[in-house]
Amino acid sequence: MAMAALRREGRRFATPLISPNPANVLRSSLIPSEEPVLSGVRCISTQVVRNRMKSVKNIQKITKAMKMVAASKLRAIQTRAENSRGLWQPFTALLGDTPSVDVKKNVVVTISADKGLCGGINSTSVKISRAMHKLNSGPEKENKYVVLGEKAKAQLVRDSKKDIELIMTELQKNPLNYTQVSVIADDILKNVEFDALRIVYNKFQSVVSFLPTVSTVLSPEVVEREAQSGKLGDLDSYEVEGAETMAEVLQNLTEFQFSCVMFNAVLENATSEQGARMSAMDSSSRNAGDMLDRLTLTYNRTRQASITTELIEIISGASALEG
Repeated sequence: MAMAALRREGRRFATPLISPNPANVLRSSLIPSEEPVLSGVRCISTQVVRNRMKSVKNIQKITKAMKMVAASKLRAIQTRAENSRGLWQPFTALLGDTPSVDVKKNVVVTISADKGLCGGINSTSVKISRAMHKLNSGPEKENKYVVLGEKAKAQLVRDSKKDIELIMTELQKNPLNYTQVSVIADDILKNVEFDALRIVYNKFQSVVSFLPTVSTVLSPEVVEREAQSGKLGDLDSYEVEGAETMAEVLQNLTEFQFSCVMFNAVLENATSEQGARMSAMDSSSRNAGDMLDRLTLTYNRTRQASITTELIEIISGASALEG
């Protein structure tokens, strides 16, 4: 009678916890299966939560380290970006910056990062570039892309591969300097025909904000035409020294203006990238901390439930034997 009562109480309290075949329990605990094990060892659930907590802790360490690296890079490049803003401002005062100018050959220069994990900074540049391409399109107009950065390349190749004229990546493999950027600008001027260059980049404002910006560089012919129509400054009021003509001076000014604007744009975008990555890694670290708190609570509850179940089984068995 006592054994029958023990069996009844055992079925009542431990049916989902005790497998009728111990060999299957051992095999299920040692060999991972794709199907959930409903009847098995109780420590499996706590072990899964413990492994998950360990993974989240490792991810949190990585995101904190990436935040520190981004902060150090940000401090190093922010000062250079702010100092480079004085290079292109005299050209804007002399040649103007007219994004609404109507020309036939438009080239959109999209500047992005080579790496991800920096929020939506790269998607923003691509979105603005597509908008500029669509805005300046027409039956008698020609629109092309020049892509700088792996992330913009990956997005624009999907739907605008035939419009991409030139692709350059790994710009930040070495520390950025004016010589490196001027070589890139010279390659663009030699290989791309244009009436207007639309440079799309992200201007750094703070660690948590950046401003999508479009700078326009016109060809010498368009500059001369716009100056004659009165939309730009009066270039004839300046004296040209030496044997160079106005066309040659405008050609040299356009090349120098493009290299200066490109240098500032690359530095601004790199600074915005590090700021966005720093902010993204900070958010990821805080999210990992919140997830770790929830997993700790789940682990403690599961462990307490396991202990309570074991106590119930022991008390029930003892009561059945005494009865």
